[in-house]
Amino acid sequence: MTDDLGIDGLTISLAVAYMLGMAARLVSMPPMVGFLIAGFVLNGFDVSPGPGLERIAELGVLLLLFTIGLKLNPLALLRAPIIGSASIHMAAWVLVIGSLVWVTGLIGFGQFAGLSPAECAVLAFALSFSSTVFAVKVFDEKGELGSVHSRMAIGILIFQDVAAAVFLTAAGGKVPSIWALGLVGLYFLRPILFRMLDRLGHGEMLPLFGFFSMIVLGVASFKLVGMKPELGALIVGMLMVDHPRAGEVADSLFSFKEVFLIGFFLQIGFEGLPSPEVMLTAVSLLGLLVLKGVAFFFLLVMFHLRARTAFLGALGLTTYSEFGLIVGLVAVKDGLMGQDWLLVMALTVALSFLVLSPINAHGHALYARFSRPLRRFEYRRIDRDDEQLRTGRATILIFGMGRLGQSIYRRMHDRHGASLMGIETDPDKVAALRADGWNVVHGDATDSDFWHRASRTSSRARAILLAMPEHHANMYALEQIRAQGFTGYIAAIARYPDEVALLEGAGASFALDLFGEAGAGFAEDVEDRLASLDLDTDLVAEDQATSPS
Repeated sequence: MTDDLGIDGLTISLAVAYMLGMAARLVSMPPMVGFLIAGFVLNGFDVSPGPGLERIAELGVLLLLFTIGLKLNPLALLRAPIIGSASIHMAAWVLVIGSLVWVTGLIGFGQFAGLSPAECAVLAFALSFSSTVFAVKVFDEKGELGSVHSRMAIGILIFQDVAAAVFLTAAGGKVPSIWALGLVGLYFLRPILFRMLDRLGHGEMLPLFGFFSMIVLGVASFKLVGMKPELGALIVGMLMVDHPRAGEVADSLFSFKEVFLIGFFLQIGFEGLPSPEVMLTAVSLLGLLVLKGVAFFFLLVMFHLRARTAFLGALGLTTYSEFGLIVGLVAVKDGLMGQDWLLVMALTVALSFLVLSPINAHGHALYARFSRPLRRFEYRRIDRDDEQLRTGRATILIFGMGRLGQSIYRRMHDRHGASLMGIETDPDKVAALRADGWNVVHGDATDSDFWHRASRTSSRARAILLAMPEHHANMYALEQIRAQGFTGYIAAIARYPDEVALLEGAGASFALDLFGEAGAGFAEDVEDRLASLDLDTDLVAEDQATSPS
């Protein structure tokens, strides 16, 4: 069909993805839902995107993992809540769900009939993974990558990815080359990479450096020694996390990552069209997601995390994973599972994304609604990194201590002193600023528990400045603040003019279009300086000097 029209399948695929992504956005759903539906629609019309889509999808996943690495402190992964929750959940899931699938097969239900205990165990193992792509994208869109629940979830996801790599190596019979030990040498390339970063400037060389580092040092070197290229992209990103410009590299790759990830979500729909039996099996597996989410919640609480952290972290982990598809493919090739299970798993993964996308988009609102019963499961002793925010005697709170928040803090500190407090989700940034003597604490403006408690205690806060880079985070924080009865002054930062109206409509006393006002302020400052130079007098003198006598 596409050949008759003279248009290639990849062009049609991207056009349909755009239209359905826009349609999803118009009904307040994440665009990824539209991309997933687009894959199934195109598959139904027998549109083949060709090999280009596969390459785009691969680059999207690699870019996602590389940018995660640029923001991820490796030492943060070596924590009991991460290792304990991930390992216990995986072992319990394989045992319980594997047994449940086996019993269902004995009854003769759907495609479960006739499965051997080994097949049941492999299927349960493939379904134990949560989607890294989905979770990180959800957290990123809400501006929560630095939050405690996001860091816990990403740590668990990385643990799962390592487990998948071990399985793929063992099942495929492919042992990494002895030269894999040489990958340790990548660590000693850090000084060279840092010097390169220092000399790149801010133009097109910055994203190109990101692609070079990811593809050459990460993907190619890991492939050469028989290791997963996705793991290579993540590790090379982590090697550069200490450089001050690591975040700038990640930002320069943001648009590339977003576009290429469309290919990943589209690709899922091209796995095939389901029969009624396949659909019934996939829907029954979808119901098990409730157990997955509940298990993650109670495990995270068991490791002394707050109910809010456990709930939001578990919500991001309550999906099936693209790695499950890869595990399933290898299992089929090795004769551990039947071929028909690939389509079942592809549909199950897609349905989990479709169902959980809107739920995750409203995760904060869901927690706020059910926070009272959920908090009953908390331990009295909470993990030190997850303790609730306390503002003490501070009367002016600045949420978001990036470059903008730090500039605001410096400007206001001389006048307000100890009454001023900065609040930041990134613990490393908090530690660095506190070492410089700043009054900055770890906290989250979207934490409904904090605002609930603040409204019922003698909180001294009289003015709040929302300087977070994500509009969604500023909007949700604003709604929480006003919903809890805060009557003080709230100022918020917007990056686009239309966001100003939304913030003021949600209750901001004042919202500022950052770039527009920066331009106006710059022009005003220039005018003042030019006026002080008395240019008119200088021009008259110049005319007199150059005019003929």
